Amino acid sequence: MWPVEGGRTPRAGAGTEWEYRGVNGFAWATLDQLRSRTSLKWRRYGEAVLPLWVAEMDALLAPVVREALEDVLARGDTGYPWGAGYAEAYRGFARERWGWDVAGPPAVALVPDVMHGVAEALALLGGPGDPVVVTPPVYPPFFAVAARAGRPVVEAPLDPRGRLDPGSLASALARAAAASPRATLLLSNPHNPTGTVPTGDELTRVAALARAHGVAVISDEIHSPLVLAGARFTPYLSLEGTEDALAVVSASKGWNLAGLKAALLIAGPARVPDLARIPESVAHGAGHVAAIAHGAAFAAGGPWLDELLGALEENRRLLGAFVGERLPGVNYRAPQGTYLAWLDCAGLGLADPAGFFLEAAGVALSPGADFGTGGSGAVRLNFATSPAILIEALERMAGALARRR
Repeated sequence: MWPVEGGRTPRAGAGTEWEYRGVNGFAWATLDQLRSRTSLKWRRYGEAVLPLWVAEMDALLAPVVREALEDVLARGDTGYPWGAGYAEAYRGFARERWGWDVAGPPAVALVPDVMHGVAEALALLGGPGDPVVVTPPVYPPFFAVAARAGRPVVEAPLDPRGRLDPGSLASALARAAAASPRATLLLSNPHNPTGTVPTGDELTRVAALARAHGVAVISDEIHSPLVLAGARFTPYLSLEGTEDALAVVSASKGWNLAGLKAALLIAGPARVPDLARIPESVAHGAGHVAAIAHGAAFAAGGPWLDELLGALEENRRLLGAFVGERLPGVNYRAPQGTYLAWLDCAGLGLADPAGFFLEAAGVALSPGADFGTGGSGAVRLNFATSPAILIEALERMAGALARRR
């Protein structure tokens, strides 16, 4: 076993002695608690597998969110969504965290979730045949939502550091613009799966390139609350030259609320009239209970989030040390944000690294090939779990590789 904390090693399921607990209610769930969950992450594979794949966190619910939900249920307040409470809570959060003054309700629309918001944004900005530029390796649903809209994908691969590549992007935007005047650039900010957080200068360059080619921009900012020490998130719409862009935000990732569907589609000043074209039924697709929960997270969940970020930073450190010492042939660059690690396993000589670790180690990871160009030979690992579970999973992976040698 790999030792931590002065030579001692936590064990998954060994209670909470080693789990990070904060004064504002943050805590990792124990393995027994997690095995009782019925969501995708913990039910797709059998109990012999440790799931570090889909982007669900293994944290207990933030007390402020739980209290909001309990209040909703006590009142029987389970009707259709109404009001601007969610949007106002996000405005306060954005102002406090990033110094960004988000425009008022006419510039904000309630949508069912972030990817539904992206789909609605694509429908506002173009139609079948109009290209969508993406920056792979990137979140697989980007490809799926473009395909459902009948819109061809043009790839602008990231550079070797996992960052936006101006040359690659300029070339892709030029090709997309030549094919249609209604081309769209779909950004992942922070980036999933690499965990890079674009700087303000990088995004300003993106805005200039998009403007030069007449390409509209949609920024998926679902991971924006999850920026770790050493980096700073920049809202795309906070920059000059983004007046005709759209952004989609949610508390889903920051507070583990994927099962409570609600997100916000935000328009730059030139796009505000476009939001009026979204059918009223789209807002009804969001849950009223969900919008209240997300609003509670943004309004009062900051202290809990800070404790989560501290726990994620510790897991990031553990992961980096373990990979460097125990997983030869695996290359890893510490993510600046998200709770996702992009592991380059090309040096292992495996045709399907995710399949190998599932079968040989009992650890479920996301296959890199699903993320497009640059993903082959890689895996995405979700480290939003207790140190005990994370280390046990990594021990299993190291053991599988040792047996293979």
